[in-house]
Amino acid sequence: MTARFSSKDVYDHNQNVWNRLAREGCDWSKPVSAEVIQAARRGEWKIQLIPAELPTAWLNDVQGKRILCLAASGGQQAPVLAAAGAEVVVMDASRDQLALDDMVAKRDDLSLRTVLGDMQDLSEFDDESFDLIFHPISNLYVPDIRKVWAECYRVLGKGGKLLSSFYNPVVFIFDRSTDLAKSGLMKPRFTLPYADITDLNADEIEGKIARGEAFVFGHTLAEQISGQLEAGLLLTGFEEAFQPVPRFLIDNYMPTFIATCSVKPG
Repeated sequence: MTARFSSKDVYDHNQNVWNRLAREGCDWSKPVSAEVIQAARRGEWKIQLIPAELPTAWLNDVQGKRILCLAASGGQQAPVLAAAGAEVVVMDASRDQLALDDMVAKRDDLSLRTVLGDMQDLSEFDDESFDLIFHPISNLYVPDIRKVWAECYRVLGKGGKLLSSFYNPVVFIFDRSTDLAKSGLMKPRFTLPYADITDLNADEIEGKIARGEAFVFGHTLAEQISGQLEAGLLLTGFEEAFQPVPRFLIDNYMPTFIATCSVKPG
């Protein structure tokens, strides 16, 4: 972390960005329809961890399960899981994203709880409070994901699962020049781990701020996977998927989405 940007500065900036994105209705801020909720109540449902079907054993019967949707608000996953019979809490840094979950819950008479907070700090919850944590791509917005894994381990009950997803960190190493991309070229520029706040120059950082873009961090695979193991979790599943709408050239050549299934030993 630079002297200019503290952890709180990053949190506050990204919170403001996601509040705006929620108001603008970005892809992750489009609540599910009442028809989707009705289908989930009949047992017909799915939620997305990565843009690919997950093994059935990762997330099957959720009836009566205590589920934490971590940094996963927006009126999408949490309401579906609640309609499928789970006891759901959704925690996120964005008040406006959480409001979308509250809206769906009110519209469709669902029981779920929303909590405003930082994914690195789950002190709101007691030890062993959940049977499952659903944590889709979001840890790129925090500098220290080992805190996230440690907290997930603490609040999971014995035998509980953590389903998480993240980008392959290779997407963070290339220069983002549009001219290079138009020429079909990829130029390595950054080393891992990556952080906007330390790897971009002052003009690039100011440009991100002016465009209202979140600060991101490219965590290594060691931080993503060994970090879970070091926290005490056991890795039981690993999946990859291609980016359906490539943003970078590398997305065309390899699957850049990663999903893991981990279990707290019982």
